[in-house]
Order: sequence, then C-alpha cells, then structure tokens
Amino acid sequence: MVGGIIKRVGTVAVFLVVNAALLFVSAGRVDWLWAWVFLGICLLSMAINGTILLRTSPETIAERGRPQATKGWDKLVGGLWALCLFLVVPVVAGLDERFAWTGQIGPAWNIAGALVLAVGLGLAGWAMIANAFFSTAVRIQTDRGHTVCRSGPYRFVRHPGYVGFVMQSVGTPVLLGSPFALVPGVAAAALMVIRTLLEDPMLQRELDGYQDFVREVRYRLLPGVW
Repeated sequence: MVGGIIKRVGTVAVFLVVNAALLFVSAGRVDWLWAWVFLGICLLSMAINGTILLRTSPETIAERGRPQATKGWDKLVGGLWALCLFLVVPVVAGLDERFAWTGQIGPAWNIAGALVLAVGLGLAGWAMIANAFFSTAVRIQTDRGHTVCRSGPYRFVRHPGYVGFVMQSVGTPVLLGSPFALVPGVAAAALMVIRTLLEDPMLQRELDGYQDFVREVRYRLLPGVW
C-alpha cells in the first residue's frame, strides 16, 4: 500500500509541475495571475483531499497510484480526456495569453471559472472521500471487496466524481480567460459524459447491488435530467 501512495503523490507532483510548465512556456512569461490562481486552487484541493484520505482511507490513494487493468474503451476515452484537459487546454490558453487572441476580458469571467473549478474539484474530492473504491481505472475491484457506495454525494447522483470532472474541464479554460481553450475543455467534458454512458451499464452487469442502487438513485450526472 505504501508503494501505491508514494506513486500517487509522485504523479500529483508531476501533474502540477507539467501543468505549470505548459502554461508558462506557452504564455512566454510567468507573471500570469490567473495561471497562478489555477495552480493554487489545484494545489489546495489536492492537499485537502490527500490529507483527509490519508487519515480515513489511505487504500483509496494506493489504488489510484497503482497501474490497474481497465476496460479497453476506457483507455481510449480516459486517455483522450486527459490529453484534452491536461495538455491541450493549458497550451491553447497559454498561447491565447501570449498572442492576445481573445484580448481583454473582464475579471468576472476568470472569477466565475475559478468558482466552477473549485466547486468541481471539491465535488470530485468529496466523492473520493465517500467512496473507498474511487479508482482511476474502470474495473470491479474484487481484490478489495468492491461494494456500492451510497453515502455522501452518491445520494444524489450515481457518478458525482464525474460531475466534478466535467466542471473542472469547463471551469479551467474559463478561469484562464481563453474561449479558444474552451473547445478542448468542452471536448474533455463530453468525453467524461461518454465515460459515464459506458461505465454505468458495465457496473449494472458486473457489480453486485448496483442495479438496486440504480433504482434508488435514478440519475447519473444531473438530478432531474440524466
């Protein structure tokens, strides 16, 4: 378990460093306020989430740190989501900042994006804390006695973590002030919806108790809609 935790911490650290490099190199400068705000929100969210999980469910961190076999379709969908959000969005936003494609916009745009991002990361973190089986891989964790989570945000929708990731995908380019970066951001959000569409039937087929959960919690991502 310790090895998995160390790997996860290392992955998170690399994520922050790479994101910072992509943002500042593509922007051609480091005195970019909203990029620092973005990195600060991510760092604070990860610190709070990690501290709570280390105390309550270190196994969840270890699970997310260990490479695990996942469904073939998830390798494609999850990989494209990560590519759009963690590579294309920061590069496009940085280039937009460097070449002023968008021009001056009011700070209300950036602040709104910061709020969406913070709420999205908070919701995803809440889902991880509530669900000990929240993994980076779409799989039934028979090795850990996988059961259905019905607590926390799972009382309202069946995939609250993905709701948070959708908000992160849209909130990040808005915070960075780049409508151009919204294109890959919306693509990332759409990929997370596709992941939900594919994963939910799999859970109904393969995870004991999930069909009952579907009857208890009707909606996958948005209460009253879907």
